[in-house]
Amino acid sequence: MKKKTVVAVGMSGGVDSTMAAYILKNKGFEVTGITMRIWQGEGAAQESPRSGCYGPGEVYDTQVARQACERLGIPHHVVDLSQEYKSKVLDNFSHEYLGGRTPNPCVLCNPLVKFGALLEKATELGINFDYFATGHYARIEYDKTRDRYLLKKAADLKKDQSYFLYRLNQSQLKKSLFPLGEYKKEQIKKLAKEVGFADIADKPESQDFIDGGIYESLFSESDRRKGEIVDLDGNVLGQHDGIINFTIGQRKGISIGGSKEPLYVLRIDVQKNQIVVGPKEKLAVDRLTAIYLNWIAFDKLDGQLEVSARLRSHQKEIPCAISPKDENSVEVLFTVPQFLATPGQSIVFYQDDMVIGGGIIQSTHQLIQ
Repeated sequence: MKKKTVVAVGMSGGVDSTMAAYILKNKGFEVTGITMRIWQGEGAAQESPRSGCYGPGEVYDTQVARQACERLGIPHHVVDLSQEYKSKVLDNFSHEYLGGRTPNPCVLCNPLVKFGALLEKATELGINFDYFATGHYARIEYDKTRDRYLLKKAADLKKDQSYFLYRLNQSQLKKSLFPLGEYKKEQIKKLAKEVGFADIADKPESQDFIDGGIYESLFSESDRRKGEIVDLDGNVLGQHDGIINFTIGQRKGISIGGSKEPLYVLRIDVQKNQIVVGPKEKLAVDRLTAIYLNWIAFDKLDGQLEVSARLRSHQKEIPCAISPKDENSVEVLFTVPQFLATPGQSIVFYQDDMVIGGGIIQSTHQLIQ
């Protein structure tokens, strides 16, 4: 008898990962569920409002994931990755904010933890599998002419999560499956209700990586030093409660009275502990430099390439040209000025529905100095 292909599915307790497991089992795969434990504190085994994937709500979600696996008739394992998550994601998050940059923790979590440490540790624990699957809305295709695994947008462009997956390498893509890539979210919710999972079909999704109220715990009291809010000429306009509360482009939370026009965070001066604010037009950039590159469509960028780019996960794609500056960085030239280019965030490059690759924004060039 031919041995079944075994697929480990990352189970979060949500409808997407549950239906990913259901679809794979229905296709004849041998499926096992794996849930990451990343929360280090206590939690209640009951439903509570949850805004992020890191927080005490993990305890309840793990229970839901276990129950889903029982109903699917598949094994369920919990793998403790709390230390790995702290060192690879949380520590980087706080370090970046203290440096005046705005990180994207999900972009790091996927290659380093979810598709990295989780699979390594699961294997060490004796959990054997041939492929790893998640409930992400994206697609993977093998291109014979390139001899590469390609990452592509999901069929449901409203739910497309390819932006968050651009740092996966060829080895990870080769062993990964995204069963929901060809589905619309509405189809998945309908399927869940039809096959007995109506209780989680409309379960709220995590909107951020961290539950409200926990953000402050990632920083010490000394990290929240009060400082000045100044304009571009250095005039003091007000006070802030710590640079960790601000990101470039932010408008809300700037407590300044008497301003005739909306003010935005233009720069974070770490050395002076100052937040520099000004009008929106000062945020416009015509080019930027990106580092820590990861290419999926090829090994190396050899020359200028016309692509489209996203500066945020669901932003409309922007036409641009990318050119290598050196082995570790590229210059991105926009055809239209952009207002969301923030150091520390990711920029992801596309050609049609294919992810070319991406990197971390290091610096930007303002049109109006």
